[in-house]
Amino acid sequence: MRASLAPRRRLYNTGAKLLLWLSAGICCVLLLFVIGYICYRGLPGVSWELLTGQESILQGTAGIFPSLVNTLYVIIVSLAVALPLGAGAAIYLTEYAKSRRLVNAVEFAADILAGIPSILYALIGVILFCTALRLQKTLLAGSLTLAIMILPTILRTTQESLRTVPRSYREGSLGLGSGQWHMIRTVVLPSAADGIVTGCILAAGRVTGESAVLMYTAGLSTVMQDFSSIENIMKASGATLTAALYVYAKERADFAEAFAVATILLFLTILINFSAELAAKRLHKRKK
Repeated sequence: MRASLAPRRRLYNTGAKLLLWLSAGICCVLLLFVIGYICYRGLPGVSWELLTGQESILQGTAGIFPSLVNTLYVIIVSLAVALPLGAGAAIYLTEYAKSRRLVNAVEFAADILAGIPSILYALIGVILFCTALRLQKTLLAGSLTLAIMILPTILRTTQESLRTVPRSYREGSLGLGSGQWHMIRTVVLPSAADGIVTGCILAAGRVTGESAVLMYTAGLSTVMQDFSSIENIMKASGATLTAALYVYAKERADFAEAFAVATILLFLTILINFSAELAAKRLHKRKK
């Protein structure tokens, strides 16, 4: 078939292929440059003491363990709030909603919310959670704000995963006498589990890399918080890894520690993305 093409068309195809390869190569080079530079500047500062220690000006020690704990806290709380709401809304829109206008309106709103800059979510969090609900600048306020921010992502990924389930699965389950909710719970959700899990892990990655929202709603303290009681958990305030990176780089001009934190964030993000891919593959194999 190639031999039948005119010389001009073959030249055009070859040029387009070279441009595509060049674009892919430039993207790969830029990615490797960023990763390599961050690792080059940050790996010498990464140590076990940094990961498990706590910062103390009086003792002259540095550590980001409180920031690691705060990051884990924010991820768990934000997903615990956003996952049931997003998955539930997606199930309703896909399986129960009869009005196409309602579905289109919610989808349009979710797409718009997914594209809003995070600084606007920070403003909403300050007004709604920190001020109106009197949560003050706490990790809980930051987590709730992030839950609103990742809700559209979870909703849309869950909705698309549910739509990939063949209609014959639903009809077969209903034909065997299952109710609609029983059909959704035993057939549809297990078949769409890989996409749902992938969306949740990617949402966790966005939470991990968020800084603007947490700087305004969760605080910048690098001191270890007391999580021994519900009251202390509600009032805990502190910096996550991204906020700690801002403190080291902007407030203290300590670029050695800043690049060390950036390296940890980089590997954490890579780990989350690989976890998403691995979870999707395992669930897909199990489904087969």
